[in-house]
Amino acid sequence: MSMAVVGMIAGMALGFAGYFGGFGAFLLVAALGAIGFVAGRFLEGDLEIGDFFRPRKERRR
Repeated sequence: MSMAVVGMIAGMALGFAGYFGGFGAFLLVAALGAIGFVAGRFLEGDLEIGDFFRPRKERRR
């Protein structure tokens, strides 16, 4: 699935949450989507736990 399709699906989910559930539901869906994205990247091996705790200068090496 292309990133454009994934983005469209995420946008539609946020739109439905905002329309039917209000702003609080919109924020909840956005936060859970971000957590799911980070967890997915971690499970695929694209992200390491240490990446969150290293200073920026050390990441570029």
